[in-house]
Amino acid sequence: MLDQSQAGLLGGIEAGGTKFVCAVGSAPDQILQQETFPTEDPETTMRNVVGFFKGAQERHGVIEAVGIGTFGPADIHVKSPGYGSILQTPKEHWEGANIVTSLLDGLGCRIPVAFDTDVNAAAVGESEYGAGRQYRNLAYVTIGTGIGGGVLIDGKPLHGRMHPEIGHMSVPDLEHLVGKDTNVCPFHGSCLEGRASGTAIRARWGVPGNELPADHPAWDLQAQYLAHGAVGITAAWSPDLIIFGGGVSQQEGLMDRVRGHFEKLAGGYWSLPPLDVYLQTPELNQQAGIVGALTLAGRLLDPDRTNH
Repeated sequence: MLDQSQAGLLGGIEAGGTKFVCAVGSAPDQILQQETFPTEDPETTMRNVVGFFKGAQERHGVIEAVGIGTFGPADIHVKSPGYGSILQTPKEHWEGANIVTSLLDGLGCRIPVAFDTDVNAAAVGESEYGAGRQYRNLAYVTIGTGIGGGVLIDGKPLHGRMHPEIGHMSVPDLEHLVGKDTNVCPFHGSCLEGRASGTAIRARWGVPGNELPADHPAWDLQAQYLAHGAVGITAAWSPDLIIFGGGVSQQEGLMDRVRGHFEKLAGGYWSLPPLDVYLQTPELNQQAGIVGALTLAGRLLDPDRTNH
């Protein structure tokens, strides 16, 4: 039986291309149970997700709302007939899969569900409980296999026709600096993801970034590309800070290089805080996405809910 004395819990899902992270908490920063599943076909994956939440409710109490941060592109517009679904994706079997519908049908209930991108969720998590606690306007860029980005305006994820695609911002072709010609994006001649993702680093140098020493020329090139991206973000959205997450951003000395190149490119045009404040890495690290998903769930129950 459910323990009604502990009713009012939040559920969160970080839906990634390789794994799903599920959690239940009494608050976004008070996680009671968390589990990770490999991303398989939609039916298998969602069966595992539903099983987790059913078991968590038996242990901890009623879940009143769920927040989901997902890989994309995704239909995140709540009034859309396809709300909750994955759009065009190379992830086999997932195009058209509706995560929200599968979750609610599996649970046999109609609790409120927030559905957003994984990077928007991470941005929310860092804004409420991480590096962005003092700020309401920020950008979060994750650099891994690809590059994604989320933007918060007054604490809320930016939505437009779709959602921000920071990884596909145009950047200059700097390949001549290292005698290479690498671009792994099939859509654009020179975008941030095509030039600076983990996939691009491996294609350019023949090994993953974590096998390259800190003094390798790869990292100054990487820093220049990221600095160009940061300048574009600054010009477009004027955030209070930009957070660079993902495994690549953890490379020793990389952020100092990014700050140096950013300062040159910015040319003193903007009035900004010190660059070690303006260009940061996450405090929540791998937990940013799931904490953000739980925060989105909490906002469904209380739209004014904030940790600021």
